[in-house]
Amino acid sequence: MLKIQRSANGEVVFKLSGRMHAEHVAEFRKLFEPEEKSKRILLDLKDLTLVDRDAVSFLDRCETDGIRLKNCPAYIREWITRQRNGS
Repeated sequence: MLKIQRSANGEVVFKLSGRMHAEHVAEFRKLFEPEEKSKRILLDLKDLTLVDRDAVSFLDRCETDGIRLKNCPAYIREWITRQRNGS
């Protein structure tokens, strides 16, 4: 299960808790659409406990598109880095 909490204070923060899987990617795209382009989006991953390959690919694309990943667990950061390096 994935829990998403949204807050805004100059930037839009989505705090993620639980497990993120491929089926959540489409949900995030819908969440990001209505956000003003002038506001910065930040994903707080502190309480994210498990991700699959599709979720990591999505997080990588988010970061590439300018969405900041805050409190990214080391294993997720390493997985993103490996994916970018083609390992």
